[in-house]
Amino acid sequence: MFPQRLDSPQAYDIAKAMMDGFNRHYRLFRTESARAKHRFETADWHGQQRAQRERIEFYDLRVKECTMRMEKEFKAGKQTMDVWHQVKLHYIGLLVNHHQPELAETFFNSVTTKILHRTHFHNNFIFVRPAVSTEYIENEEPAARPTYRAYYPSRETMYETMLDIVEHFQLQREFDDLPRDVRQVLSAMQGRLDRVRLRANFQMQVLSSLFFRNKGAYVVGKIINGFNEVPFALPILHNEAGKLTIDAALFGEDDLQMLFSFARAYFMVDMEIPSAYVQFLRSLMPRKPRAEIYNALGLAKQGKTLFYRDFLYHLKHSTDKFRIAPGIKGMVMLVFDLPSFPFVFKLIKDYYPPQKETTREQIKRKYQLVKHHDRVGRMADTLEYSEVAFPRERFDDELIAEIQKFAPSQLEISDRDGDGHQEVIIKHLYIERRMIPLNIYLQESFDTGLQDARAYQQMEHSVIEYGNAIKDLVAANIFPGDMLWKNFGVTRNGKVVFYDYDEIEYITDCHFRRVPTPRNEEEEMSGEIWYTVGPHDVFPETFGPFLLGNAAVREVFMKHHADLLDVEFWQSHQERILAGHVYDVFPYDVHRRFLHARTGVNH
Repeated sequence: MFPQRLDSPQAYDIAKAMMDGFNRHYRLFRTESARAKHRFETADWHGQQRAQRERIEFYDLRVKECTMRMEKEFKAGKQTMDVWHQVKLHYIGLLVNHHQPELAETFFNSVTTKILHRTHFHNNFIFVRPAVSTEYIENEEPAARPTYRAYYPSRETMYETMLDIVEHFQLQREFDDLPRDVRQVLSAMQGRLDRVRLRANFQMQVLSSLFFRNKGAYVVGKIINGFNEVPFALPILHNEAGKLTIDAALFGEDDLQMLFSFARAYFMVDMEIPSAYVQFLRSLMPRKPRAEIYNALGLAKQGKTLFYRDFLYHLKHSTDKFRIAPGIKGMVMLVFDLPSFPFVFKLIKDYYPPQKETTREQIKRKYQLVKHHDRVGRMADTLEYSEVAFPRERFDDELIAEIQKFAPSQLEISDRDGDGHQEVIIKHLYIERRMIPLNIYLQESFDTGLQDARAYQQMEHSVIEYGNAIKDLVAANIFPGDMLWKNFGVTRNGKVVFYDYDEIEYITDCHFRRVPTPRNEEEEMSGEIWYTVGPHDVFPETFGPFLLGNAAVREVFMKHHADLLDVEFWQSHQERILAGHVYDVFPYDVHRRFLHARTGVNH
């Protein structure tokens, strides 16, 4: 228990300085998020992408600033533990009427662990559990925006209400034809409202801020009728004439899950009370963990905090053991999982086969690149942790032996508390959402037999999705490097996502070449590469033998994605990216677009 005396003359000052550090962080974070509206209105796509990347760094910069201030003004690292207990109690007092208390608690944890060099979450000096509730927080200032707005249309006033919803956001750019777009939205809604009685509570609730990402702005809300609630989102884009258009109407949890996928870049949203936004979004996507919603809103540190709390809770209420993850073992990463937990844990090995010319630092930079880049729905987001403690009894002995063999520098086994209960401490690891490896998913269809219609359909869908994933990555200026099936996974919704980052490169850094014509019969018959290959040289026509050994797979691939084996495909995309073009990648099926049959729509 904490001592109840609050008699340290510096405890309150330290707590207040730490709160000042957090308030500065969130003020800058929110300002940058609010600027996304102007960048969208002015079609500053490169600025939007740059801001999304730079905002990720805000948190660590503010933690560093605050830590330096603590040391300089208060010699914080030399304060007694009694003083730190009091600091925490004072800090809790400062949270009582705060609008972002959960984020402020996480900030306190980050600064405190840096100062005290405490390496594990479960100690008395940080917020292992939240101290202040985030429910029912309201901004009571007279000019404050509510978290969401409620509209109560009748069937007769539906058109005017939808116009009002869109116009409320006051986008400073002309719509191409907003009345036409609204009619298309209402037409898409009719399938859900036709022949349905509108109950007394019929309403539309719409979040007060737009959600900005890349080249799109999204209206997010839900339709409530009786006991039924239907989530919806409206993407607003620019067309080639530079005017705005509503591109589609997305309905239902699955559509929203795709929009807020863990494989996409973070949104920019102006939020005074983020917990209220998370609560609203959770009502749209009840299966999505709160941690992933915070991540999607750009609040990744809070996402990490909640993920770790969920993980500890799961450990307490489960009994299975961590094991070596099923599938083909990687040459660079050692992967393990807990069968009952839907994530995998990846740590970098200490040494690699000769063909892998890389280092631990290079691999960490690749993962950092992905964190900062637009993942276009095709690269899994990763949570990065250091000094993570696990109960030793939950580890399979074979897994411990595997880590001791391939990554001994990352492993420590100790009885930290001296109570006879050993802990496994992993020095550095990445955590990703578990997917079915694509090679295993394909093998399942082969095992069933491709004469079975469902098995053939599974194979066909997988191969088409695989090619689409590569093309989406190309559009985002990413060359996957190692394109083997085992480096891709299949999500719950059947999307194919890339998750092996140690060889990725920017498309613009690659040199795409044709295989030279042999100069003589000896070169033509040689089983070895007889031509020179530079470090960034890529030969697309050589992909086939590695990927298309199965005749049925080859037939589907060549029908839909033969261009991936053609050097001109890669060179033309590279040239357009170098010329400043930002490609269109949609977080929904292109067939859902209102203007799919009409040219000239950008995203």
